[in-house]
Amino acid sequence: MSAAPDAALAGEWAAALIHGRRTVLPAGLAEPGPDAEQQRAILLAASAAPDHHDLVPWRFVVIPAAARPALAQAFEAALRERDPDATPEQCAKARDKAFRSPLLLLAIARLRDQDAEIPPQQRLVSAGCAIQNMLLMATALGFGSALTSGKALHSRVFRELFALGADEEALCFVSVGTIEGQRRNRVRATPDRYVSELKP
Repeated sequence: MSAAPDAALAGEWAAALIHGRRTVLPAGLAEPGPDAEQQRAILLAASAAPDHHDLVPWRFVVIPAAARPALAQAFEAALRERDPDATPEQCAKARDKAFRSPLLLLAIARLRDQDAEIPPQQRLVSAGCAIQNMLLMATALGFGSALTSGKALHSRVFRELFALGADEEALCFVSVGTIEGQRRNRVRATPDRYVSELKP
C-alpha cells in the first residue's frame, strides 16, 4: 500500500497548523492555560529544534503565579532604572505585564560556552526554532500564544532575577492561554517578498 495519501494528509495538516498560528497578545489570553500534561507537550516540542552538537543552547524559565509579584517588581525596577522620573501610572502599567497570560515563560539563549565551534548566530537560530515549535504545539492544542520583549529584558535587575550567566541573553517572553475574543488576523508576506535566486 502506498504511503502517499498519508504523506499528503500530513502535509495538509502541517500547512493548516503553520498558517493557522496567530499572535494573540497576552492581554487577550485568559484562563484556563495548559494543564500539566499540555505544558509538558509544549515544552517537549522545543527539543525537536535543530541543535548542532546537541548543545541545547537555550532554556526556558516558567514563571508560576507565586512568582509573578517578583516579576512585577522587576518590571517596575527596570523601568525606574531607565527612567527615574517614571510616573506611578507608568510603574503600575509596567507591573501589570507580569500578571498577563496563564502560562508565562522566559526564553534564554546561551551564546557561548566551551564549544567554540558553534557561533552565536547558530545558537540563536536553534533557540528561534525551539520557540516556534512550542508556539505550534500550543496552537495544535487549541491555545493562543505570543512572543513579547522590551527594554526590561536587558536590565540589570532582570539578569539578576533570572540568574543569567555572562554568556546568556534573555530573548523574549512566551505567553500561552485560552483565546479571549477575536483573534487579530494580518496579511502575511508571500514568497516573492523574501525569496530570491542566486544568479550563475
